Amino acid sequence: MENATIIIAALALFIYGYGLISRRITTTIISAPMIYVTFGILASRYTADTLAVTVNNEAISLIAELTLVLVLFSDASRITLGSLRKEHTIPLRLLSVGLPLTIVLGALIGTWLIDAFNFWEAAVLAAILAPTDAALGQAVVTNKRVPARIRQALNIESGLNDGIALPFLLLFLTAADVTQNVDSAAIWVRFTLLQLTLGPLIGVAVGYFGGRLIRLARKRGWVSGVSEQLSAVAIAFIAYAVADLLGGNGFIAAFAAGLTLGNTAREIFQRIYENAEAEGQFLTLITFVIFGTVMVMPALANFRPIYLVYALLSLTMIRMIPVALSLLGSQLQRETTLFLGWFGPRGIASVIYALLLFDYSGIANDSIIFDVAVLTVLLSIFAHGMTAVPGAKWYGRRMEQISAADDAVMEVQPVTELPLRATHNQAQ
Repeated sequence: MENATIIIAALALFIYGYGLISRRITTTIISAPMIYVTFGILASRYTADTLAVTVNNEAISLIAELTLVLVLFSDASRITLGSLRKEHTIPLRLLSVGLPLTIVLGALIGTWLIDAFNFWEAAVLAAILAPTDAALGQAVVTNKRVPARIRQALNIESGLNDGIALPFLLLFLTAADVTQNVDSAAIWVRFTLLQLTLGPLIGVAVGYFGGRLIRLARKRGWVSGVSEQLSAVAIAFIAYAVADLLGGNGFIAAFAAGLTLGNTAREIFQRIYENAEAEGQFLTLITFVIFGTVMVMPALANFRPIYLVYALLSLTMIRMIPVALSLLGSQLQRETTLFLGWFGPRGIASVIYALLLFDYSGIANDSIIFDVAVLTVLLSIFAHGMTAVPGAKWYGRRMEQISAADDAVMEVQPVTELPLRATHNQAQ
């Protein structure tokens, strides 16, 4: 008990100390995830000796699940589908063309590069690493020198691709499990179909009727401001729990509930944003500490050079080629295509999706998938974190030069700005 108290005190002091300098750090090449992960790595030896915490620990799983529910819910609730269809053609291209191509290319390269993998295992890894996390390069989406259309493209892509990638991941996990456990094929196929169908249906229903009830209670003066915030966030967990109990996927339900609530009860959105963002932000940064504490060192202990090769390809070619293909005919500048291709950092969704592997024990090479995913996220946290500020400045200058010569370029055309996911080191 004493050792646990010491660890809690150290974590609290660390969070407090970081808060004192968080604004100053926004102008440097250091990001909040970099600092939190580093703290976790430094603390890993002590916590391993005293608490014996491992990646399949129930407490770790609980924190990861809570974080993912809030992230999926709040990210989806930020997106206005009407303005997305009318104005945000770039993220639509990235999501509808770029994301599937990224998964396919990642699966093909993984099958070719890592001998132990069959295609479905490589596809699982590709789906885990497909979602991006704009929070890892926060300076990119908050720097006003970067045109709003491009900032919003990365913001919207990050907000939606984790929820869109999840059904692919579930399908690939099932396919990988079935190929190695033929006797359970019918069970797993039925299970997956229920997950993919019930989850969205329950999420839409809970989001719609939950929002209607909050609006009715507000109209009649039955609900206070704080309670309204809590009720809005509770919708995420109601959707998750109902879907899970009925055999659907709770995470997909939370995502669908956020998307539905944000578009059918928009006036409640600010309440969601204030509460879910604050709680989700805290849990996200705690998850980065957990990532550094219990995931990084075990993965590095199994390091092989071929894992590093795949990780580097995942952050470059596997991301950049699909992005370039998805933007063909969009009239964007080459600098923009390069900028969007590079700033696809892998973050919190990939970390939590990697933990889902432990629910599918039939996958023979789950440890390799886990190790490569962790290595890729670790590289991304530092590579994208350190290049966010200089990269945003370089791209901003180039766009100023280009738009000065031609103010009709696609990048600088006005666009509706949607709220950003907050982080501790968000620039002002």
